Amino acid sequence: MLTIKDVEKVASLARLKLTDKEKEMFLTQLDNILSYIEKLNEIKTDDVLEFKMEGFDNQNFMRPDEVKNYNFHEDLMKNAPSTDGKFLKVKKVIE
Repeated sequence: MLTIKDVEKVASLARLKLTDKEKEMFLTQLDNILSYIEKLNEIKTDDVLEFKMEGFDNQNFMRPDEVKNYNFHEDLMKNAPSTDGKFLKVKKVIE
């Protein structure tokens, strides 16, 4: 069974400041959550098939890291609505 001290400890770890009313509310909510988890632990799962990844090609689908020369400035200038040589042209926003 949870206590207010438990709620205060969790709030402290999360760096939360709770009122007494909030502590009571969270005590009830956390207690309900833990009660539900206990009910789930009572379920018999002996006959439930276990999901296995056997038969799948377990490989990393991420591309390998490669060092590339990339001209970010050139691409930026191509996509800018207005430029002036090496610079972006923008509307004046401060008067």
